[in-house]
Amino acid sequence: MNQKIIYYPKDGKPNLIANEWQVWDGERDEGGIPDLEHGFHKVLVPFHWWITRYKNADIIERANKGEIGVWFAADDDILKHSEIIEEGKSFWPVIGAHFPIFRDGRSFSTAALLRDRFEWQGEVRAIGDVLIDQLLQGARVGFDAFELRPDQNLDIALKQFDLFSVVTQNSWRDQRATIA
Repeated sequence: MNQKIIYYPKDGKPNLIANEWQVWDGERDEGGIPDLEHGFHKVLVPFHWWITRYKNADIIERANKGEIGVWFAADDDILKHSEIIEEGKSFWPVIGAHFPIFRDGRSFSTAALLRDRFEWQGEVRAIGDVLIDQLLQGARVGFDAFELRPDQNLDIALKQFDLFSVVTQNSWRDQRATIA
């Protein structure tokens, strides 16, 4: 887990901020989310875990405090669970979209769907095998935060956003450039 992430707000500049969220895989689940009394106090839980436990009073209490967000696996069908996601808008300050391997781009679609169809206004974070090469595409489809793979250089990553001054397609972030 990285101590810093790249945060690139829609109408702002990319910068490094402290990572306050622990991504939990839920695989070692013994009935509840990990003890967060020490270290990080906020956790991103797998959406499949949330679906089975979101009516639990303890989970709702922690979600209402802003301590729980969810992350979607690349093969999660978010359109199938639209009601839960709509309800989650009032709970989750952060949604993650997981890249299991670099060459699997399904999470780009997840981010685009969250921004376009669900009109998600909160943070959409790229997690998993996230490399510098994915930043520009991710920023265009709806990601505004990136937790890069630990071997990636954050200073070089920040420079990626300055590579192009003109875009030829509309995106979540801005409209394409036109000649006046």
